[in-house]
Amino acid sequence: MASIDILTSWREVMCDAVRADGPDLSMRQWAILLTVYLNPGPHTVRALARDLNVPKPAISRALDALSILGFVKRVRDARDKRIVLVQKTTEGAIYVDEFARIVSTRAEDEAPLNALYG
Repeated sequence: MASIDILTSWREVMCDAVRADGPDLSMRQWAILLTVYLNPGPHTVRALARDLNVPKPAISRALDALSILGFVKRVRDARDKRIVLVQKTTEGAIYVDEFARIVSTRAEDEAPLNALYG
């Protein structure tokens, strides 16, 4: 698939997501959200900053927004109160699942076209 086709497909996914009338997340917020939901934890601000190569304050600001939306929650580590863990929530899991459904539906819609013209 050519680069332009991939970008066109991604644009269609983004348009579908916008039409779904959910919150508009920044790319940083998406990267954090998907890291928390797709990678095994525990997740900390420090680890997220390291993994994404983003400063800790930027991670904290993005987590503030994701927490307000109810997509993640921050809790103190029971063993070391200095450590803040970033955890999944039911609301976040639903949001990520709905987005995955949008991506999957778009991929299924394009599969016959790719077979014909691919």
